[in-house]
Amino acid sequence: MGMPSGKQPMPGPFALAFAAEVRALMARQQISGADLARLTERSQSYMSKRLRGESAFTANDAEAISAALKVDLEALLVTAVRASRR
Repeated sequence: MGMPSGKQPMPGPFALAFAAEVRALMARQQISGADLARLTERSQSYMSKRLRGESAFTANDAEAISAALKVDLEALLVTAVRASRR
């Protein structure tokens, strides 16, 4: 099963908060977008678009990112949920 084709909706508050938390974790760990793309086996273009908030990460991306950054997936998601409610 492939990805749906066509225009995707703009990321909502949770997706934007998730991307912001990932960027913060990357900064704390001194990991670049290119590094994260490599660690998660995504293209640099794919990762950049999501880190900039132009597209939303998928659930599979969240799992791969939490593993790559060595953070608890639930904690990462909860942090993003809380930030999205502010």
